[in-house]
Amino acid sequence: MKHLITGGSGFVGDLVARRLRARGHEVLVLDVWEDPTRPKDIHYVECSVLDRDGVARAMRNVDVVHHNAALVAQTDAGRKYWEVNVDGSRIVAEEAAKAGVRWLIHTSSTAVFGIPNEEPLTNNTPTKPVEPYGRSKLAGEHAVEEICARHSIPLITIRPRATLGGGRLGIFQILFQWIMENTNVYVIGNGNIKFQFIHAADLMDFYMLALDARKPGTYNVGTDRFGTLRGDLEALIDYAGSASRVKGLPPVLAINALRVLYWMRISPLVPWHYLTYHKPCHFDVQPLLEMGWKPRYSNLDMLKESYDWFVKSYREGRQGHGSPHRSPLNQGVLWLVKQLAGKGSRPAR
Repeated sequence: MKHLITGGSGFVGDLVARRLRARGHEVLVLDVWEDPTRPKDIHYVECSVLDRDGVARAMRNVDVVHHNAALVAQTDAGRKYWEVNVDGSRIVAEEAAKAGVRWLIHTSSTAVFGIPNEEPLTNNTPTKPVEPYGRSKLAGEHAVEEICARHSIPLITIRPRATLGGGRLGIFQILFQWIMENTNVYVIGNGNIKFQFIHAADLMDFYMLALDARKPGTYNVGTDRFGTLRGDLEALIDYAGSASRVKGLPPVLAINALRVLYWMRISPLVPWHYLTYHKPCHFDVQPLLEMGWKPRYSNLDMLKESYDWFVKSYREGRQGHGSPHRSPLNQGVLWLVKQLAGKGSRPAR
């Protein structure tokens, strides 16, 4: 079978491409930048999802489209969110329909739920995004759903929790670097909230299971083993041999301060971060387990592995490249916060 992965040079898109290649499929990635580590038998097309003619050419003889191209929350893209995440998704779905594609898999986001107000999140939970990124992802979902329904294309939509694994940088870079340097880390509120992640390998295991099952639907994917945000961070700090401590910040004060710093363009934390990360957030994954999926990583397992990868790459001078989730993050004003934050005397391992 021939597979087209939009956003195939990004963190998740690259994983999809490599899994499909390992299965012996013909794989084509479409992206605006080329991953220099891409295996040469994975074909690359330099093209934006906004280039309808280019997308149409890439769709020729494709059996399955995997739509991963998006401007993620960390890009702070403003109005461009809508352009890429909605208009781009519509173009991909429309051209897939014209090309007679047999299946479409769309990677969406937890951000469509907005500020979680119930536990756990399910497909019956109302979607009420509260910031531009989440609104664009929900609108993108709706656009793809409408087009696929109209043309009878089976659609699988996957919403992953925050994804960890080797190569994942972005916002996690700040957390890991501060722990490595024995700097106190901060959470909004007391951190005693249930908070779920997903390991990249487990995400791919379910992704391929859903593809093989040929079962259209929307799937919310997270690990089945997690504790509180504070508890998992404290366990990671202990594992790292760090003197860091988890410090809670008053929610109203912290959110308002981060809002001002964001509008001043001196903080890397975007509204999706500071409006939601003090709220419990976890999916009900029982429907996924009933399909035969079993995640291998707990929250703590994946935090440990990702931290070890970060420390090794940091010491080797490898800084990542390409997409926001695979690149170092400019800490902005958080660099000053780090200088003012308390430190312990015990060195990191």
